[in-house]
Amino acid sequence: MILTIAKREISTLFLSPLAWIVLAVVQVLLGYMFLTQIDNFFLLQPQLLQLDNIPGVTDIVIAPLFSLAAIILLMIMPLITMRSIAEEKRNKTLTLLISSPISMTEIVLGKFLGLFFFVFILVSVLMLMPLSLFIGTAIDVGKLLSIYISMLLLLSSFAAIGLYLSSLTENQTIAAVGTFGALLMLWIIDWIGEALPGNQDVVSYLSLLQHHQTMLEGVFNTADVAYYLIFITVFLVLTIRQLDRERLL
Repeated sequence: MILTIAKREISTLFLSPLAWIVLAVVQVLLGYMFLTQIDNFFLLQPQLLQLDNIPGVTDIVIAPLFSLAAIILLMIMPLITMRSIAEEKRNKTLTLLISSPISMTEIVLGKFLGLFFFVFILVSVLMLMPLSLFIGTAIDVGKLLSIYISMLLLLSSFAAIGLYLSSLTENQTIAAVGTFGALLMLWIIDWIGEALPGNQDVVSYLSLLQHHQTMLEGVFNTADVAYYLIFITVFLVLTIRQLDRERLL
């Protein structure tokens, strides 16, 4: 049943123009930035050759590209997740889904898996740009893999919190704005931690930016992976509890 719900979720996404528009807009924006970063790399090359430890194309072109991609997708992902459960509530189909002989866990995991499929497609399409550089230069494959995994985990975290906030309301606009606000707070909480010297490490650990930036630099730390997995699990559990509460009402 989880796969059935996931298939329905991804089908619904791609039957609407929103998913296609998001893919197109993100690809155009980042494609332009990708070409700009390549131009900058060629302009900087004479100065780079004078350095002892020359940063490669992965550091100068690919990492900044996906750092920008994370910011753009932070603003766009709420538009993808806002309808996941809120639309079901508005159309009164959630009641039918809840009353069917499947558990809340299967419903939530199915919807999350559908969103993850979209994330996988989106990130994989974006990775075609850096992969095209293999034609003319060498790329740090290890860093590229770390960036790819980081983007999947980051956007999956966006999807998990978006799914939870979508379960709290039947208004898609409220779900989108709430998700964006929550994601923005978790993104900049690292800056807030700088003003709290005593709790800086604790607050900084909660920041999505800190863990993403570390993996963008090619530092694949299991603590960062664990952070994302725990983050995703917590919000999926909260979504399950929310739907269980509504079923009992």
